[in-house]
This record gives sequence, structure tokens and C-alpha cells, in this order.
Amino acid sequence: MRPRAAATLALVAEGVSAPRLRKSVRATPVAHYRLDDQVGFMLRRVSQRHVAIFARHMDKDITPTRWATLAKLYEEGPTTQNRLGRLTAMDAATIKGVVDRLIKRHLIETRADPEDGRRRVVALTEAGQTLVERSLAHASAISRKTLEPLSSREQAVLLELLRKLA
Repeated sequence: MRPRAAATLALVAEGVSAPRLRKSVRATPVAHYRLDDQVGFMLRRVSQRHVAIFARHMDKDITPTRWATLAKLYEEGPTTQNRLGRLTAMDAATIKGVVDRLIKRHLIETRADPEDGRRRVVALTEAGQTLVERSLAHASAISRKTLEPLSSREQAVLLELLRKLA
């Protein structure tokens, strides 16, 4: 049992009141906590490394979120903005901003949904399609470069574990 949990249980066993217990638990240091060993911190460091590699290899105006949007439209074809946000793991405000910026660059367009005129469908323009096709090799190289420190087996295991966590 962790030291903090053991200390909490000991205080509960002694009949310590809830307010006093909360104060005691907050004052008990967490043993052996190191930021460098925390999964969120490590994922952020890996993400920063990946974004730096991405910036070196991809068109300067294409960010990772813009690329995710373009690549998913290339994979899926025209779709609603709401669905596109879900497919790319972006909230409504983020996907709206990304879509607006890509429309300004003439890489995507919106049109009325033929099944429901109240909704808008997002699709690649010809220029967007061309950019994605021209960038696919770069995107693959970025992934390879990000995973380069790992063996083939380690890469497969990492990707499998990340899918499980996602």
C-alpha cells in the first residue's frame, strides 16, 4: 500500500473527522512522485518531438490539426463538420476554426447536406486533394522519423498500446 493511503487509513481508524482528515491527507507528501515518470508528461514530450518533426517536413501552412482534417477528408470523403470533428478528435470550436482556415486557403469547401439542408457537408477542393496526395509521402516519413528510435517490434507494440489508450 502507498504511504499516503496507509496514512489516510490510519487516521480513519483513529476516528479523525473529515475536515481534519482532508487537511492531513493534503499535508502527506506523495512518496516517489517524479514528473518525468508520469504518462501525461511523457506523452506531451513525445508530442512536442513529433510536432517539431512535422514542422520540418510538412508545408509550413499545414499544422498537425489541419493535416488531420485534410487527411481524414481524403480517407472518408465529404462529411458533416460535426462528424469530422469526432473523427479527428477535435471539439466543435476547434474543428470550426480549422475548417474556416482551410476554406480561406481554398483547400476545403462546404455545401448543403443533400439529406438535411440544415447541415453543411465539408469536402476537399481539387487543390486540397492535390495537396493531400502530394503530402502523403511526407506524412509517412514524419511518422517513421517519430518512431525511428524504436525497433520494428517496439513500434508495433507502442502503436497497439496507444490505440488501446485512445
